[in-house]
Amino acid sequence: MTGSETTIKAADGGEFMAYLATPASGGGPGIVVIQEIFGVNAVMRGITDRFAEQGYLALCPDLFWRQEPGVQLSDQTEEEWARAFELFNGFDLDKGVEDLGATIEHLRGRGGCSGKVGTVGFCLGGRLAFLTATRTGADCAVGYYGVALKEHTGEEIKCPTLLHVATEDEFVPKEDQAAVHAALDGNPKVKIYDYEGCGHAFARVGGKHYDREAAELANQRTLDFFKTYLG
Repeated sequence: MTGSETTIKAADGGEFMAYLATPASGGGPGIVVIQEIFGVNAVMRGITDRFAEQGYLALCPDLFWRQEPGVQLSDQTEEEWARAFELFNGFDLDKGVEDLGATIEHLRGRGGCSGKVGTVGFCLGGRLAFLTATRTGADCAVGYYGVALKEHTGEEIKCPTLLHVATEDEFVPKEDQAAVHAALDGNPKVKIYDYEGCGHAFARVGGKHYDREAAELANQRTLDFFKTYLG
């Protein structure tokens, strides 16, 4: 596995960076890894590397580039949390989805990619992963503890979608979780797993709510899902 940075052209002009992890084989199906509110930091790069170790060509784009390129925050200080929420509040969701669409097509056309591309996102990225299933050409999508999904359940889901939900998520009220279940449980393209007793970001290694057992279960379900729909 090798890691490097590459440049993607935005649909409306401009360019942004993405971290690329290439499997030892040199190629395979593509996975776009979608950041949390801390940018393309060490955690996201590590996740991207791990997908490459599983044989995927994995790409994590800098979605905060329109505000501040190259953000790499941690979840360890109050100052970094404050900056992360500033970036989150200033984030243009629609432009972010457009940038993900450009990232998907960039990866799909890249040498070594099989042509199939899935997405996986965490927190803000979980919301964006859901929107790649409704607004882009992704072949499949996985969202971990996505926020504000209730706002988007009326959109048509175009590809297989897997959602990991933390039942004690402090950013997603239980009534919102129930609304998402009510809207999507009957959709044959959607599978939702609830992780009882888990808080937001239960799969973030080193995070306050990290739950190793739940994280390993969710991660295995994600790999099985990608194997099914990407090969």
